[in-house]
Amino acid sequence: MVEAVAEYDDKLLEKFFEDPNSITEAEMHEAIRKATIDISIIPMMCGSSFKNKGVQTALDAVVRYLPGPLDIEAVKGTNPDNGEEILRHADPKEPFSALAFKIMTDPFVGRLAFFRAYSGRLDSGSYVLNTRTGKKERISRIMQMHANKQNPVDFIEAGDIGAAVGFKEIKTGDTLCNEDHPIVLEAMTFPEPVISIAIEPKTQADVDKMGMAIAKLVEEDPTLRVRTDEETGQTILSGMGELHLEIIIDRMMREFKVDINQGNPQVAYKEAFRENIMHREVYKKQSGGRGKFGDIAFEIGPADPEWMKENPLGGLQFVNEIFGGSIPKEFIAPIIKGFTASMNNGVLAGYPIVDMKVRVVDGSYHDVDSDAISFELCAKQGYREAGRKAKPVLLEPIMKVEVLTPDQYMGDVTGDLNRRRGMLEGMDSKHGVQVIKAKVPLSEMFGYVTQLRSLSSGRATSTMEFSHYAPAPNNIAEEVIAKSKGKVKIDE
Repeated sequence: MVEAVAEYDDKLLEKFFEDPNSITEAEMHEAIRKATIDISIIPMMCGSSFKNKGVQTALDAVVRYLPGPLDIEAVKGTNPDNGEEILRHADPKEPFSALAFKIMTDPFVGRLAFFRAYSGRLDSGSYVLNTRTGKKERISRIMQMHANKQNPVDFIEAGDIGAAVGFKEIKTGDTLCNEDHPIVLEAMTFPEPVISIAIEPKTQADVDKMGMAIAKLVEEDPTLRVRTDEETGQTILSGMGELHLEIIIDRMMREFKVDINQGNPQVAYKEAFRENIMHREVYKKQSGGRGKFGDIAFEIGPADPEWMKENPLGGLQFVNEIFGGSIPKEFIAPIIKGFTASMNNGVLAGYPIVDMKVRVVDGSYHDVDSDAISFELCAKQGYREAGRKAKPVLLEPIMKVEVLTPDQYMGDVTGDLNRRRGMLEGMDSKHGVQVIKAKVPLSEMFGYVTQLRSLSSGRATSTMEFSHYAPAPNNIAEEVIAKSKGKVKIDE
């Protein structure tokens, strides 16, 4: 270790060759700090948080080696009014700017917003601007957190981390700043959930408690989503993986004392179109008196690649090519609304459509019978009809998996990944441990950690994160579609 650190500092290297014992502890700490800030070396600690071993050492190392606010560059942000780049230095005299990085519910204090002050000073009881909402928030009290204790403080300055109490609408990733000097700091991006489970309260008494628990947990964790399935009436909880949802369920039972039943995890499939189709939809309804009428000619298909580069999360790419007023302008918004709402329900198995392009080219209307609802319903009806012809395909989430295993279990681990439809991308060797990288469909990864432990006598470990969506093989797609329609596929 002394040699590795000495290589970074010329003076230490000279001392190392002359007499390694002459290097002092203070010199070592100084060289490690410089190299860490420069990202030339990464200090590693041993320990076990479960047994409280090495935790203090790790905390001391954070203080000793990691950069303070003055050791790094000024934080960059943008002006919400004109989009210009602004710098904020870690100086209490500069305008106040901070980033809220966690929302937490404390049983004694209520809702806490943890925030890091990048510049300026904030006094308790003063107002800040939330640039996401454009509204002012009063920070009635500021707490300095010490594990599970809170110490009230009168103010907080650049470089400090504190917890705000008494706010209304602060969420994770919000920028808080001086009202006269607005700034938007780099926002956090949260990936879409890839796995879902159905939950229900065990007793009637747990219904309200479950609703409150979910509301608090969703506020704390932006990667956790909740929705109610319209067809079954079930509450569906979606998250980033099996372990994520297991911890959420455990917290509901432990912290909020809610007894719940849970259904099997479901993969969050999606759908997409592969071809562009021209279609004309006429919506007519006559029931005595005023009727309903809408007529739209449109092309439907996948979004353009250029548009997808600007909108990586997908959505609706709408192109209005109506000329000569064949559809009045006031009916264009309802048409967009109809297509946008339809995207939540795919034509194959009812899963959301990732991206879709709709180009409206013609249509007609009736002076009396046409209204906004007619054109919205016409768009929804047209989507169902045209969507079936646009070669829809089922997409499944593919996960990036990395397995660390001793050499002797290499064959068993790779064989198991192949059985799970995995695509091996590479193998490296690090300090006698093999690192296997692969892309595997999420539907094949349930219970993988348990299987990996039994394959490797508990010595291999794995990490998994979402990579992308890819078309599902025909046999898998047919199974999922049959299941969604309530039919069981029987092998011939």
